[in-house]
Amino acid sequence: MKVNNENKIMEAIISLTKRRGFIFQGSEIYGGLAGTWDYGPLGVALKNNIRNIWWKRFVTNRDEMFGMDASILMNQNVWKATGHAQGFADPLVECTKCQHRFRADQLEDKSDSTNLPQVKCPDCGGALGKEKQFNMMFETHVGATQDETSLSYLRPETAQGMFVNFKNILDSQHPKLPFGMAQIGKAFRNEIAPRDFLFRSREFEQMEIEYFVNPQAWEDTFRNFVNEVHAFIKDIGLDSTKVYENEIGENDRAFYSKRTIDFEFDFPFGRKELYGLAYRTDYDLKKHSEYSKVDLSYYDEESKERFIPHCIEPSFGLDRTVLAVLCDAYREDQMGDEVRSYLKLAPSVAPFKVAVFPLLRNKPELVAKAEEIFKTLKKVIPEAVFDDNGNIGKRYRRQDEIGTPFCITIDFDTIEKNAGVTVRDRDSGKQERVAEIDLLNYLKEKIG
Repeated sequence: MKVNNENKIMEAIISLTKRRGFIFQGSEIYGGLAGTWDYGPLGVALKNNIRNIWWKRFVTNRDEMFGMDASILMNQNVWKATGHAQGFADPLVECTKCQHRFRADQLEDKSDSTNLPQVKCPDCGGALGKEKQFNMMFETHVGATQDETSLSYLRPETAQGMFVNFKNILDSQHPKLPFGMAQIGKAFRNEIAPRDFLFRSREFEQMEIEYFVNPQAWEDTFRNFVNEVHAFIKDIGLDSTKVYENEIGENDRAFYSKRTIDFEFDFPFGRKELYGLAYRTDYDLKKHSEYSKVDLSYYDEESKERFIPHCIEPSFGLDRTVLAVLCDAYREDQMGDEVRSYLKLAPSVAPFKVAVFPLLRNKPELVAKAEEIFKTLKKVIPEAVFDDNGNIGKRYRRQDEIGTPFCITIDFDTIEKNAGVTVRDRDSGKQERVAEIDLLNYLKEKIG
């Protein structure tokens, strides 16, 4: 059955990520905390590679983009101005029998919300109570006292940190339209029902841009960002045939958006939103200008006009990207007499690009030569790793599972016959001899 196969794939991916040090359940030794995940050494490396590729494409390689790192805690009036404090909510239903809570829009028959009390609890089969709105923002208090004036929130999105710094960027950087602000940072949502591993969690990382334009020029900019999103998908090695553009209809868009495209990905658990691109108009800047009483308009020196710019927002979930990359890369095949599982990661995102082995760990001359070659490679390819743990077969399987594209083995012919090294390709398992003097150029050409 298809569903069982999808569950099996996800179970295999989750097991691999824990076993190989990519991702662990948050607070695991205390029974865990739902909706939280910890990244291990390889998970951090994978995440950082994706983050760096995004930053290079959207910030470093552009002249009109300005980086930001806004505070997680913000004045509560920020969230009152945008409406988050009043209405950043999901529909909640509670089982009258087991008291478990669910998002109403994720239950069966969700198209007929008036009959939700007749939909049974998926956990115990009990009756569900009436639907109510649940605000997903985490509340906290700032300072020694706890009253209405000390109330704050863990930000539910990174976007507002850029909008409230719009004037600071104007005053300090003096940009001309169009220009953008980019930020990578944590956001927090008290999800009713975290689900599907990293896909929907309570703490997550966003890579977002607020790009400000003259309202007459938004359509060209929007189309350019559609192309840039697809280019980024290619950069990180995702299969483009699994990515779809979903034009969101007027009735389903956020009220402030005049156009929204969701970029959806075929996860093992279904086609789900991966990225979003929204034309937010001037809603946010107008709201903050009204509530703060600070002028957030822009003066165009050429046209001699003053106006509030409109905003286009490309939004990328970093954790969802990690999940998509892992799901897309996971493979099982037959190699020799056994079933092999491996990650077919693009070299651009792989935690390690190359692994260096001595054929035998108990032969000092092989170990010394392997260490020499490893140190030489690492100066140019920092994501190289030395591995002499276990026999050669186990090392290959371990490196395959963590997605290392190439393994280099130093054997007796390397030393005694100056016959070069053996380079093994992860995907095919094929090996070829490469002269030591040519090794670096060979790898740079393969890795890119």
